Amino acid sequence: MGDNPHDLVKNRDIHFAELHPDPNQAATAALLLADVEGILKATPCSATHLHVSYQLIEVSLEQIETGLTAMGLHIDNRLLYRLKRALYHYTEETERVNLGCNRSDSKCTRMIFADRYQRMNHKLRDQRPEHWRKYL
Repeated sequence: MGDNPHDLVKNRDIHFAELHPDPNQAATAALLLADVEGILKATPCSATHLHVSYQLIEVSLEQIETGLTAMGLHIDNRLLYRLKRALYHYTEETERVNLGCNRSDSKCTRMIFADRYQRMNHKLRDQRPEHWRKYL
């Protein structure tokens, strides 16, 4: 992990279960993810295979998969896919924590507040009018 912003762009594959009422889950998922902030590209490669590019600071693979399953899509749970997802979830969570993002922060609020704090004027401020200051 370096200072390169391309390190924060992740490219992952999501595989869906073949037995589902929607025969083309990848296209449905691509349509659902089209308006999600942080997702750069969602391309269906086949009816059950979706390729996703996203910014790690904004969203993680675990959040994407949770959203897709909440919408009724079924992610393939074969052993190989579960192992890959577990590894991706762990490494992405570690990277996000090292960047200052918590698990619950979808927008990485700590980074936003740190940026705002650096831009603020840090002079001592007295809210009282000038003529009141000499009395106290």
